[in-house]
Amino acid sequence: MRTDSERGTQLSARASTHAATGASPAEGFDERSSAAAIQEMFNSIAPRYDLLNHVLSCNIDRLWWWKAARRFRHVLARPDAQVLDICCGTGDMTLALLKRRPAKGAPVIAADFSHAMLSRGAEKLRGHNAVVVEADALHLPIAPGSLALVTSAFGFRNLANYEAGLREFHRVLGDGGELGILDFSEPGGMLGKLYAFYFRRVLPAIGSRISGMGSAYKYLPSSVERFPAPDQMLERMRACGYEDVSWTPYSFGIAGLYRGVKRRV
Repeated sequence: MRTDSERGTQLSARASTHAATGASPAEGFDERSSAAAIQEMFNSIAPRYDLLNHVLSCNIDRLWWWKAARRFRHVLARPDAQVLDICCGTGDMTLALLKRRPAKGAPVIAADFSHAMLSRGAEKLRGHNAVVVEADALHLPIAPGSLALVTSAFGFRNLANYEAGLREFHRVLGDGGELGILDFSEPGGMLGKLYAFYFRRVLPAIGSRISGMGSAYKYLPSSVERFPAPDQMLERMRACGYEDVSWTPYSFGIAGLYRGVKRRV
């Protein structure tokens, strides 16, 4: 595991100029218009979202969800632990979390601001111990200090304001509560070059052909490039009140898990 004090070559591979405040589908969008455009985009690709995820990742995304959920098994094993999976999409991360929940534990809250994605997630989660909520990650309808764990898998990167998201998650976590953000990164070295070619050339072409939404799969690589590098992301987490922050790379740094603990007062 890489902690906040460790730096690999891939952490410095991207310039420190990547100081974006949040996701944006194109230059010139403010936070409000960015959020609206991204919401519309995810609503549009929802029908093919699961198929594309598995095809484009060669099914390795299933391993990433499993590993992320396993990292928080100590929290998930507590029956009374209140857990939120935000930006849950169609519910795959939620299902991974539920596999480590006691049968009679408190339900996992699965929330997303894309109605179309959440509707598909609700179908997959039917019969499972989960509550589906349509909600904006930056304005959660959750009481302060009420959660033991907040997770987000491949959704945080799409927030219109990263710092606002971190602070909102901090608000709803109780003292000692944990945050887990699973998202893409850009590996360094030769692997990074091969990955960049696939991510920027091959993936958009396949995604466009299957989904009919070329713009969405051009947005994906640009959103990863815009996202803070691991060392910068850890700095932002510390600045927002998290301690014991760490980044654990998965699959040579193609993806990774950010973890932090809400500082006890």
